[in-house]
Amino acid sequence: MSLKPDERAQLEKAIGHEFRSKERLDRAVTHSSARTSKGTNYERLEFLGDRVLGLCVAELLFTSFADADEGELSVRLNQLVSAATCAEVADSLELHKYIRTGADVKKVTGSRMLNVRADVVESLIAALYLDGGLEVARRFVLANWTERATKAGAAKRDAKTELQEWAHARFQVTPVYRVVDRSGPDHEPRFTVVVEVKGAQPETGVERSKRLAEQVAATKLLEREGVWT
Repeated sequence: MSLKPDERAQLEKAIGHEFRSKERLDRAVTHSSARTSKGTNYERLEFLGDRVLGLCVAELLFTSFADADEGELSVRLNQLVSAATCAEVADSLELHKYIRTGADVKKVTGSRMLNVRADVVESLIAALYLDGGLEVARRFVLANWTERATKAGAAKRDAKTELQEWAHARFQVTPVYRVVDRSGPDHEPRFTVVVEVKGAQPETGVERSKRLAEQVAATKLLEREGVWT
């Protein structure tokens, strides 16, 4: 399932790079649900792109926040490489126009499609890295993450840390996280996690990893209790 020539040209313009390997670009926007031969979807690229993104954002933060300690840098990094931020980048570039999926995925909305959009951003970063080297990938990351990295509020604290401190201060207890469900195929798992704080109603988070689901659950509880707005 390949992009049409005019679609490729539009996508290349949006991301700021003309690919030497058009097949690599096609692969970067092809979901595993599309009817393609084995190894022609973006799963392996997503794995590599996640690491390249982490490196480029870490470098951006290291140079931009000379006075920040390791803890603050880690909080900023986690937010900037999250699925939510990657999906924001995808939406700003209108990548949904180019993602190749099967009919079953096209009908899905909400958080799962957020993850698909986030995955495509990571796979595109890997494709840029393989096609043009680290500098090309870095240029894309800087163009789309610099403002997000430096804007006010970008250093909101880690949700689990914030919840733990709130729970200790309010109820003298430690939050407990439980995985209550794991669904989906191995390449696209969905973890459902419940966070419980004795004295407050529990909250649930659903994400593609246990760690991210815990963060979602903690965030929802903090927002519900008015700790975060």
